[in-house]
Amino acid sequence: MEQRIKGTTGLMALIGSPVGHSGSPAMYNFSFRYHNLDYAYMAFDIKEDQVPAALDAIRLFKMRGANVTMPCKNEVAKHMDELSPAARIIGAVNTIVNEDGKLVGHITDGIGFVRNLKEHGVDVKGKKMVVLGAGGAATAIQVQCALDGAESISIFNPKDPFFARAESTAEKLSKETPDCKVSVFDLADEAKLKEEVANADILVNATLAGMKPHEELTLIKDKSMFRPDLVVADVVYNPAETRMVKEAKEAGCKLAIGGKGMLLWQGAAAYKLYTGLEMPTAEYQKFQEENENK
Repeated sequence: MEQRIKGTTGLMALIGSPVGHSGSPAMYNFSFRYHNLDYAYMAFDIKEDQVPAALDAIRLFKMRGANVTMPCKNEVAKHMDELSPAARIIGAVNTIVNEDGKLVGHITDGIGFVRNLKEHGVDVKGKKMVVLGAGGAATAIQVQCALDGAESISIFNPKDPFFARAESTAEKLSKETPDCKVSVFDLADEAKLKEEVANADILVNATLAGMKPHEELTLIKDKSMFRPDLVVADVVYNPAETRMVKEAKEAGCKLAIGGKGMLLWQGAAAYKLYTGLEMPTAEYQKFQEENENK
């Protein structure tokens, strides 16, 4: 049996609740082995009220860092010594880097989305975007794309509590990224949605529509909105192809992709923050394919 854990081994972790289903330990531990790094990665079930104690433990154990999942992302942001620009605007953290006792909070969800598009030959700089949704993933995408030079972002969300969050995001971005025009519309206004998509370069579903067990749900009910030069992206990764992605492909959209790549690249962005190295994503994907039926 391979002997990896030593007296010098550093600890990294995922914190949040629940975490038992997470693929992060497998991905990070594979990458540590690949680069011969003396780290081990675990997952700890942490509730929101336990965040301060968890952060104290990160300092006490001199952990290099930790990933953060729900419901702790917003609470962690309140306790950081420093925040990245995106994490500060969003008020949420999914990656903590311990810089000699100073905890720096980052949010890599939006970075993962932008990188996934770039891997498919699409740059968000100068593009007009329509983003469906105003939850955590949607906000991270909106903020990162604005920071990365998108020309305009039209946010569509139902008139629910998240609508106010979308308006707040638009207000913050008008100050932080004045060159990017951010507008918020009611998702129920189908005529406006059709108009904005007709003028957009990139359409993003950043809601749970299409995720198991709601595979038949799509927010783009009028398939004529899809056109060959429109890029379509979904944050949902289970199933790998949502109904929206399938219908966009059938309509001949030049690119229609699911959320699996975004998930991979947001993890890779965190890995680079921890180690300074590029995560061996291709090797890990091959390893996953070889082992998923074992």
